[in-house]
Amino acid sequence: MYNHLTLTDRCMIEKYLSFGYSVTDIAAKINRSPTTVSREIRKHRIFVSDPRGRCVKFRECKRRNICGTNCGMKACKSCKEQNCKEKCDQFEGITCPELGLPPYVCADCDKQEICTLQHAYYHAHKSHNAYMEKLSDSRKHLHIADEDLSKINDLVSPLVLKGQSLNHIFATHSEEIGVSRKTLYNYIDKAALDVRNIDLPRKVRYKKRKSKTRKPIEYKYRKGRTYADFKSFIDNNPQLGVVEMDTVKGKREKGKCLLTMIFVEYELMLIFLLDSCSQECVEKTFDSLTKELTLAVFRRMFPVILTDNGSEFKEPESLEFSAFGKTRTRIFYCDPMASYQKAHVERNHEFIRQILPKGVSFDDLTQEDVTLMMNHINSVKRDSLDGLSPYEAAGNFLSIKLVEALGLEQIPPDDILLKPALLL
Repeated sequence: MYNHLTLTDRCMIEKYLSFGYSVTDIAAKINRSPTTVSREIRKHRIFVSDPRGRCVKFRECKRRNICGTNCGMKACKSCKEQNCKEKCDQFEGITCPELGLPPYVCADCDKQEICTLQHAYYHAHKSHNAYMEKLSDSRKHLHIADEDLSKINDLVSPLVLKGQSLNHIFATHSEEIGVSRKTLYNYIDKAALDVRNIDLPRKVRYKKRKSKTRKPIEYKYRKGRTYADFKSFIDNNPQLGVVEMDTVKGKREKGKCLLTMIFVEYELMLIFLLDSCSQECVEKTFDSLTKELTLAVFRRMFPVILTDNGSEFKEPESLEFSAFGKTRTRIFYCDPMASYQKAHVERNHEFIRQILPKGVSFDDLTQEDVTLMMNHINSVKRDSLDGLSPYEAAGNFLSIKLVEALGLEQIPPDDILLKPALLL
């Protein structure tokens, strides 16, 4: 009922006008408001001056030599050989007073053949073309004062160039920006700001995933730890939190790498620097964490871990049990070639790649560098957390021992930097 008029609606209006229907009857026929139909006719009707008609300025008109023949007449309006409508660019036909009343056009008027006044008609296709042109034009231009646009640019552009997403910027400056997120994206699309689409971290398109028909090979270490087993275990233990785990490699396969663990509920990511991407280094990190936190705290924070089938995770028992043989967690594996099953940690790796692009070696990094990067990433506001950062969302869940052991801290919103310059 409140949608824009379509071409079909306009064709119906033209048809019923020619049949002599009133505006009210036409509105009922096309299921629209009489006001809508009335406004449509008056806005898009086309005025046509009869060649025999007089100009509204006829009495006071004193124009001469309009046709350029230098005929010597005192006023061109007295000439019977030329037509004012055809020659004069100031010609303005006299409008029939009946056109000020419904239906606002001459479609069903009996006097059309003898009337010399200006006529008005409604043409559906011309009206629709004019409407579409205006609609397109309204969406091309920026409806904002230059001063207001400049304020938005001065606020948003420096933050985007730091690597911050528009989601994070809106979570902290929505009132200052004063426009919707969609509008801000439009400003960037139209190059109205200093930043461009290429500066936005996630302005990309994803290819449709291809279906996998190959039957995966089930290895011994996956027995009882498949993704189906994980889903069943979580269904039976809904009170347990899930942690997704993965590794991020640098330029060389044998160099240093990053071990990432994310608390799914809070999107809080822990990052550890490993000397190599090996099972031994992962075990060493688990043992060190267990010692720093105590076994009880480790169990509470890491009850269930979902990871992929990388070689560094293929000895689950050494991760599930502490050095003293005590159970500390449960390890499960995604299906082969199905990294989307641990989407949270994969998505957060995009933040890491903004700071450490692919092809960059991690060999010169220290754990202090990694901790700094981790704190900046975990301070970014997220839509999925209702505008909170992972640190804010985690709240009381975070163990004081974990905070102290890893040096976790919140970074002020405008100080967040997600570019390689962070580690320079």
